[in-house]
Amino acid sequence: MQPTFLAASPFLPLIGVSVIIILVHIALQALTATKELGNDWNASPRDDGKKVQGKLAGRAERALSNFLETYPAFIALAFGVIMAGDPIGIALIGAWIWIVCRIVYIPLYLAGIPYVRSLVWVGSMVGLLLMLFVLLF
Repeated sequence: MQPTFLAASPFLPLIGVSVIIILVHIALQALTATKELGNDWNASPRDDGKKVQGKLAGRAERALSNFLETYPAFIALAFGVIMAGDPIGIALIGAWIWIVCRIVYIPLYLAGIPYVRSLVWVGSMVGLLLMLFVLLF
């Protein structure tokens, strides 16, 4: 059976890597929250509204939230570019920039490193804009 143009796209492995990134975010958030609030809290329905107070758990939670803000755009743009038929152009560079920046962002945020973290976030936005450029022009 011949692969379709979707199966042959270089964006599909990047989408797979993006799933790994979100799983890492979720694991870090869960592990740090459970370490702070305990196994009973983790197993509970969390009706008490208890929130993490520690720096690391808070940062892990905010880093996950930040990732979730741009993740739908990345997925939509990746599939849009696949459908538009620009698998090796500027959009692929943008996708790689987004992936690399999102990976680098995690330790920077957890370590509480200011400014550099913000620049990396801006880099990830540039990656998305490159992908969008291909769809608009």
